[in-house]
Amino acid sequence: MPRLVTPLGQTVWDLPPLILHPFSDGVLPATLLDSSRAALMLAGLVAGDGSERDVLKQRLLAGRYGEIRMLFYLGKDIFRWIGQCLECIARIPELREAGIRGQSFASLLATNSPEPVKEKLIAWGVPDYASIFARSLGLHAVFVEPPSWGQLPEEFLDRYHRYADALFRCYLESQPHRAIGAGNFRFVLYASGEYARLLESEWENTPPP
Repeated sequence: MPRLVTPLGQTVWDLPPLILHPFSDGVLPATLLDSSRAALMLAGLVAGDGSERDVLKQRLLAGRYGEIRMLFYLGKDIFRWIGQCLECIARIPELREAGIRGQSFASLLATNSPEPVKEKLIAWGVPDYASIFARSLGLHAVFVEPPSWGQLPEEFLDRYHRYADALFRCYLESQPHRAIGAGNFRFVLYASGEYARLLESEWENTPPP
């Protein structure tokens, strides 16, 4: 059952910026593309290339594994941001006892991000950002380090999307928390390189003491 967002009056609080680092982790775009092609061949949606079904399956799973690792590192950035948000509200008396937990910020990001954040993600070519954030949070809530290929059953690799979605729901339900919305909390999204350039520009324009 969806959790209703509880307004906190008219006050708007600024949260730390969410900074996303490159998370390719050595996964080549060609591997992901080959995985997608293999999936289409296995489903009979495009003509095969002569490869045996077992070979196509391995190509499919190789891409799935690359996606899992990428989502893990994305989740690492998001959980770092959630920790910063919790430190921020701990210094605000009216929020300290408001029932806001890490799950509150996870849900805010995945389901109720501020419009400027949504617009930036879409401009980056990430229209399905909600699913990506949710899955990255679900995976990182379970794995301390990115799992090796041998640690993941084929069933999990093949259908990790569903497992990750379920893990995100489990994470949200693991602790009572207050649902919060963009009407009370705002934050800015940066790519790490973009944020570094912003800081560099600010330092250059700061007059010497």
